[in-house]
Amino acid sequence: MNFKDLATQVLMNKIDGANSSGDANAALDSLVDGSKGFDLGEIVGKFQASGGDFARMAKSWLGDGANDSISASQVQDAIGGDKIAEFARKLGMGADDAGEKLSEILPELIDKSSQGGSLLDSIDGKGLLAGFATRFFRKSA
Repeated sequence: MNFKDLATQVLMNKIDGANSSGDANAALDSLVDGSKGFDLGEIVGKFQASGGDFARMAKSWLGDGANDSISASQVQDAIGGDKIAEFARKLGMGADDAGEKLSEILPELIDKSSQGGSLLDSIDGKGLLAGFATRFFRKSA
């Protein structure tokens, strides 16, 4: 299992409309501009490039301390309303609801996939992925 697969599982666990992994994968892919599909680093980059409060939020999620919260409208501003609308459409939900769910999911997903202020380069088969999943679902439940 790779990181995108884990993100897909998190999405399916947290959003009722994400009933199939294909729909969840497509929704995640719609959040980024690249042709390679879902890239958490690109999402973090969007927050950092926006500067100000957005860069501060991203730094808190990457760091080892407390995570700053983010509102649905701030998610929309940082990622783009068109990206959120496409994400929502692929899951059969409203854009406002999608923004709310992403405001809950993204900070923790980024936090759990980073260490010491930077994203993990890879999550491999040496128990890192299982530990990540266990920490995410236990703390989020």
